[in-house]
Amino acid sequence: MMWAGAISAGMSVLWGYEAKAGKAADAPVQWPIKSNLERPTNRALLLVAIHPHCPCSRAAIGELSRLMTRHAGHVRAQVLFVKPIGVPIDWEKTDLWQSASVIPGVQVKCDPNGEEAALFNAATSGQTMLYGKDGKLLFSGGITAARGHFGDSTGQAAISSLLTNESAEYPYTPVYGCPLLDDESDHNKQGHICKAP
Repeated sequence: MMWAGAISAGMSVLWGYEAKAGKAADAPVQWPIKSNLERPTNRALLLVAIHPHCPCSRAAIGELSRLMTRHAGHVRAQVLFVKPIGVPIDWEKTDLWQSASVIPGVQVKCDPNGEEAALFNAATSGQTMLYGKDGKLLFSGGITAARGHFGDSTGQAAISSLLTNESAEYPYTPVYGCPLLDDESDHNKQGHICKAP
């Protein structure tokens, strides 16, 4: 019977970790004029910030693929892969980079030291923002329901609603992922992140 209690306690800790949201962006309401990113003026743009070594962000890339398939032709996407200073060449070109780069309508970009992500106040891997063709913020949050969770989420539903009905009940949702940059440790440089307690 003790093993059942231990399993139950372990599952509670793991679920608590998976359900713990990261810091959500206070995204600018208008596209930042200092941004060097290309923004289409004939359709909406999804902007996603990713830590290339965050394993739970595989779900965010998977859900981005679903959104882009569902709304093909109505939205473009740019995925920023944050690259800290002092890491090796091509450090950012992980399986997440490869997965994002093959999604139709998605452009991947290396973001040295998270400079572009900082313009949008993105702090957590998986942070997603939808900007309209006029450059106004329509949605900010996450597109997964928990860390590493594949499947429908409030964020996905909000983006789909905005792209089809131009309105959403919840235009801001929690973001589930690892910090994009962490100055207090070298975990991000080594890729040893997203580990449950």
